[in-house]
Amino acid sequence: MAGNAKITTTSLALMTAAAVISLRGLPMMAKEELTMFFYIGFATFLYLIPASLVAAELGSAFGDKGGGVYSWVKAGFGAKAGFLSIWLQWIQNVVWYPTVLAFAAACIAYLIGKPELAGDGTFVGIFSIAIYWLATLLAFKGTSLISKVTSLGFVLGTVIPGVVIILIAILYIVQGNPIEFLHPDATEKAVARVVDGQVHPRLFPYIAGIGDIAFLAGILLLFAGVEVHAVHAQELENPQRDFPRAIGLAGIIIFLLFTFGSLAVATILPYDQIDLQAGLMEAFKRIFTFYHMPWMTGIIGLLAAFGVLAGVTSWIAGPSKGLLWTAKEGVLPPFWSKVNKNGIQQNILIVQGIIVSILSSLYFVMDNVSVAFFLLSALTIGLYLIMYMYMYATGIKLRYTMPDLPRAYRVPGGNAGMWFFAGMGFVATLFAFVVAFFPPTQLPVGSPGMYVGLVAAGTIIFVGVPLLIARHPHTHL
Repeated sequence: MAGNAKITTTSLALMTAAAVISLRGLPMMAKEELTMFFYIGFATFLYLIPASLVAAELGSAFGDKGGGVYSWVKAGFGAKAGFLSIWLQWIQNVVWYPTVLAFAAACIAYLIGKPELAGDGTFVGIFSIAIYWLATLLAFKGTSLISKVTSLGFVLGTVIPGVVIILIAILYIVQGNPIEFLHPDATEKAVARVVDGQVHPRLFPYIAGIGDIAFLAGILLLFAGVEVHAVHAQELENPQRDFPRAIGLAGIIIFLLFTFGSLAVATILPYDQIDLQAGLMEAFKRIFTFYHMPWMTGIIGLLAAFGVLAGVTSWIAGPSKGLLWTAKEGVLPPFWSKVNKNGIQQNILIVQGIIVSILSSLYFVMDNVSVAFFLLSALTIGLYLIMYMYMYATGIKLRYTMPDLPRAYRVPGGNAGMWFFAGMGFVATLFAFVVAFFPPTQLPVGSPGMYVGLVAAGTIIFVGVPLLIARHPHTHL
């Protein structure tokens, strides 16, 4: 434990919530209008709750060890499976960075009064690369600074803008302004239905094929990450007691902000104006202009961009630290185990930065920023869901192979309870994994063949690489 640093339960809860919540997800869920409750319900009860409970038990059982999901899955299925799990958590995260950074670029575009730059690939690409390396430099300073930046950035850049959009939407409704999601376009079958010539908003998704619920995988990804800071469990005063508390608090914050924030965006913006990348800032621009306070849009843009920096810094510290643990155990070459004076995984972060810079360069060459944005998002889905299936299976298996393992927190209901929650999470995740290979009908993804090919190829390549590395370990596994 570098420098015997300690972090508080509240700090870890905010770090975890910051790792999960990105305001960029609000337009994606708002795009579903009232059917969002179906998706949020699915994600909360079949994914967020099981993931939180299982991660809390595994985190408390292995609170005295680093490695996070690596240590958990290794105990259940061996070092190679553990390495695959932490690798997938790490690499999906690396592919995800350019998408969330593009949202930050859109925020800054609105801050400087040039919203059209949100669709300029050169601006988005350069901004994404610059901010990522700034976050990396912050991460080099150690966990103590990371927790401070993340907690402050989460409150200022995610909680405050999220609460502001919710309060403004309430004021907007109270003053008798039209609630957009109650007046959907009859031609949009995904969110509207026509009965006796009257147009009604849908409460249940329009499902004519798997493509109509493919959005579900993307929604699940918005709720992913409750386990990512388990690598910091041993830095708590009492890991076995405090880690489950941090996870529980984070889960409550995540649910409330996502649900009411998304509903607020759908209240203010008409369906055809909800843009995945810049939708939130467009909602703020519309509402502040309506209330004759256009200058507030820039302030919110600055705060939201700071929130993205905090979220990225939060993620930089998590999965890469788990990867460092595997390097120390000889699964990766010695190059990957080098740390700086603060105990931070120096070479891993540099390699990570190079990959993110290359992926961010996609914005330079693709004509449509939104298409690049979504294709990068699609790549991350399957990778992360595989890791979650390993985590759920580990929770069940260890109840039988290590029944006497001290667990300060246990999933309620004994072994049957673990089977229920982990089993439910596993089945929901497997379903979402299959669905992720179908292009969502709600979004203009271009060629369905290219979409399927990209997701399949990315999954095969990124799963194959760690399996090849694990076949040639550098010390005995």
